[in-house]
Amino acid sequence: MTECIYPGSFNPIHNAHIAVAKCAFETFNFKKIVFIPAFRPPHKNLKEFDADNAMHRLNMVQLAVQDYPYFDVSAIEYTRNKPSYTYDTVVQIYDIVKPNDKINLIIGTDAFIQIESWYQTDKIKELVHFILFVRENNFDEAPFIKLKEKGYDYTLMPMPFNDISASEIREKIRQNTDIYDILPLSVANYIKENHVY
Repeated sequence: MTECIYPGSFNPIHNAHIAVAKCAFETFNFKKIVFIPAFRPPHKNLKEFDADNAMHRLNMVQLAVQDYPYFDVSAIEYTRNKPSYTYDTVVQIYDIVKPNDKINLIIGTDAFIQIESWYQTDKIKELVHFILFVRENNFDEAPFIKLKEKGYDYTLMPMPFNDISASEIREKIRQNTDIYDILPLSVANYIKENHVY
């Protein structure tokens, strides 16, 4: 499969997300990178879930990728009124695309290290080839090699650590700090115009 999916909360999507996707596209010669915003991230319970925020996140991802012909956005998780489990999304994509090989999925090392706790993790490793980008300083691959030995198939992307945190961005927005250097211009304008966060 020459396409690659990039799921995430994207709350909000920022320049590091775009840089990661560009690096994956250029490094692995993917035909397309498909961003998949999570409708309701599994770690959010129903009381914490904000439907307005979910729609804002989808809108912002669409704005952020509109100038890149090799990027696309899928609202596949917005068609299911339940937590956005990666396994369910991957199975649905298999049904639609019918790939000949594993689906490529971009993920940060901070999330991937928790992969054994994921819903249907044993089935996920049969379906997905992970493209990892480093999310911490002083990266040590040893625990990831152990995961590979357990059958989790991954490739490390040659990209330096980029320390941008969505939670820190949201705090900057609340404090009315300038965000134009860390967000795509269209996203920064959308946040200000729609009073997101």
